[in-house]
Amino acid sequence: MSAEIRPAAAPRPSAAPRPVRLAPTDVLALGALGIRIRRARAVLSALGIAIGIATTILVTAIPAAGNRALMDELSALGTNLLQAVPAPDPGEPPRLPTESVPMVGRIGPVTSVTAVANTHAVVRRSDLVDPRDGSGLAVLASRPDLLDTIGARMYRGHFLDRAGPALPTVVLGHVAAARLGVPDVPPGGPEPQVIIGERWFTVVGILATTPLSPDIDRAVLVGWDAARTELGFDGYPTVIYLRARESAIEAVRAVLPATINPAQPSTVMVSRPSDALAAKRATQHAFSALLLGLAVVALLVGGVGVANTMVISVLERRAEIGLRRALGASRGQIRVQFLTESVLLSALGGVAGTVLGAVAAAGYAASHGWPVVIPGGAVAAGLGGAVLVGMVAGLYPAVRAARLTPTAALASA
Repeated sequence: MSAEIRPAAAPRPSAAPRPVRLAPTDVLALGALGIRIRRARAVLSALGIAIGIATTILVTAIPAAGNRALMDELSALGTNLLQAVPAPDPGEPPRLPTESVPMVGRIGPVTSVTAVANTHAVVRRSDLVDPRDGSGLAVLASRPDLLDTIGARMYRGHFLDRAGPALPTVVLGHVAAARLGVPDVPPGGPEPQVIIGERWFTVVGILATTPLSPDIDRAVLVGWDAARTELGFDGYPTVIYLRARESAIEAVRAVLPATINPAQPSTVMVSRPSDALAAKRATQHAFSALLLGLAVVALLVGGVGVANTMVISVLERRAEIGLRRALGASRGQIRVQFLTESVLLSALGGVAGTVLGAVAAAGYAASHGWPVVIPGGAVAAGLGGAVLVGMVAGLYPAVRAARLTPTAALASA
């Protein structure tokens, strides 16, 4: 019995090989390959984006520093300062409730509040001067926190808080010191004295000019408690000064009369906010639009440089692309390689540009005496913008590289 011979089965066609999935570390290594091989071109490409990011930082940080300096100068004009006084009443002396100062301090946006009161006393340089000749000066009872609230500073000596509010000491306004013939308070020497009513007071300080509160320039300031014990002061304030957050200054002004005198809010007059506040807000809006436009232009310039570099890189590396495609690399892997390289270039340039721009902006601001301001938003936008620009700029070259067939890439190399 002969064995049956069967024809051999035809071999099954093997499935197409699947491309190997690349780990994130492999993707980074491939993206950094072109940077390592062509270091000079990579440095120049990163330099292009670095200049763009540095320009972004500079055009935002320098105007921001100038803007901060300008805002400080405008704030010194009293943009957040309000003043409350009693409305004139022929039948009543001008005064505010004794509890009005702590009540105003309870308003949320208020950051500081103080008060002065007219004692209606007469100040003289000596007891030889006519008792009715007060040289047109007002003797005001003052709280220790007056300087900080109205933005005043000392010209000579010190303020009442160091001497004690109950001691018979005074601080003279700049005009008051000139009229009383007290040009200086010598340190360590005998301090000059003035007479208020029938009581001698020691001059411990002279104020510099206070442009926000010109009445203080023509005043003799006495401690609140000393005015009670020595001058018969009744404790009722006549002027309240307060500072509040600029964003809420109008709201504070609206509730101030009812807060100071809930029973008769119409008897309280409140000053309007400084015109400098409107100028400050208009300046801030103008600067914001300017900075945004300059930053966008700077990023576009850097993005064009990266895109140009990546297109040239694709043209120069056709042989590498064709070889990788012949060895089994997929179109997606080629796209990821060139896109990663573009992002890495932009990220390196972004970091270098951020450091360069911050150092240059700090040096420029310091040389002009401005506060150093490096906007955090500008730094984040610069770094994020660099990565985004790298992705957008590398997208077309990556797609173009992936479309090359192995034969076309090797033939044109």
